Amino acid sequence: MKGWLALAMVAGVLLSPLMAVGQEVVAAEAAANKAPAISVEGFTVNNTWMMVATFLVFIMHLGFATVETGLTRAKNSVNILFKNTLIPAIGLLTYALVGFNLMYPGFNPNGGGEWFGFAGFGLSLPEGGGTSAYNVGYTYWTDFLFQGMFAATAATIVSGAVCERIKLHSFLIFSTIYVALIYPWVGSWKWGYGWLHDLGFHDFAGSTLVHSVGGWGALAGAILVGPRLGKYVNGKIKPIMGHSLPLVVIGVFLLWLGWFGFNGGSVLSADPALVSYVLVTTSLAASAGVVGAMLTSWMVQKKPDLSMVLNGCLAGLVGITAGADVVSVPAAVLIGAIAGVLVVLSVLFFDKIRIDDPVGAISVHLMCGIWGTLAAGIWGAGKSLGVQALGVLAYGVTCFVAALGIFGVLKATLGLRVTREEEIGGLDVGEHGMEAYPDFQGFLTK
Repeated sequence: MKGWLALAMVAGVLLSPLMAVGQEVVAAEAAANKAPAISVEGFTVNNTWMMVATFLVFIMHLGFATVETGLTRAKNSVNILFKNTLIPAIGLLTYALVGFNLMYPGFNPNGGGEWFGFAGFGLSLPEGGGTSAYNVGYTYWTDFLFQGMFAATAATIVSGAVCERIKLHSFLIFSTIYVALIYPWVGSWKWGYGWLHDLGFHDFAGSTLVHSVGGWGALAGAILVGPRLGKYVNGKIKPIMGHSLPLVVIGVFLLWLGWFGFNGGSVLSADPALVSYVLVTTSLAASAGVVGAMLTSWMVQKKPDLSMVLNGCLAGLVGITAGADVVSVPAAVLIGAIAGVLVVLSVLFFDKIRIDDPVGAISVHLMCGIWGTLAAGIWGAGKSLGVQALGVLAYGVTCFVAALGIFGVLKATLGLRVTREEEIGGLDVGEHGMEAYPDFQGFLTK
């Protein structure tokens, strides 16, 4: 009883911002008030911040790699690291070839209801693309690189949900198609001034456009590839422990650090008021997610689970990403706390229905991405919950069906799953002929 009282007191202190009066920041006003011209110094500062934000988003790929590696078995470490090295490379190359011009096809910013457009293959510097004539916040090249870092993230999310049993070449083919065509196409509906943008759908930095898009792909993949051997036996759930929680902790903190660029860079300039505000709401939501997951895990599982707490941090970050610019400080804390509760319950739910997700990617990115998008409609200044729900539905149907189709074709042709022998022996040996920890070879192959 005393322990729970102490926990309640800690939670009360950490969540006390809910009792404060928050100041709502409306991104639309900030965008509308941008001056048509900017000094060379101001443009340089803006573009420099956008490049720093790009570097921060890039480091998130290392965070994803270490989280996924740590939450899985040592015998699959090379395979996971290999995929997480290829994904950003594939993402950037395909985004340069087709993705950027598919996501930003030149739709009319004043509206038009478009749902598909394509501005051509490759990159081509437009007139004034290296100056503030292109945008007061960044050059054409900075625009491409920042958005390209986002593109690769969607495929990274899928990797975690299907790891330890999917064929390498099948996953890489899926990732190439999904990140080259599906992600930028649906992204154009909002960020490219498409039909959802016209309706007022709000997704500041990608709770839906990045995280749920990846989450729907992860769900489709996990369903079609099936659970790992030994996960569900005789109607019982058998825990399969990851081999390195220290790696997971490192990865989560790298992701939290990178999120300052992910959300802070999505201001698309170095606007001091809005950038600093977004960083505050982002940090508070992450912190509340940690506390929410801790309390929920402790109550439901009877012991405080570190992996759940770490996923609670990511859940809070995903949850706030849609509305970090338009919700109040108290709302940001509440959004993060609910995301922390939701991710724990979601992980347990998917286990119960026998959908095996080794790292909790579906729970973190899909479920909390949906929550964060809806939350922006509940607490976001001037936003519509109905339009937010419509956006969630549109992205869900399109991405899930597309991912099912791609994975389904691969399953019927090349196959999705490695052999039983390869899965038992480890994908490191089966797919790569090497191991991450060769000094423990005899132990790892058992």
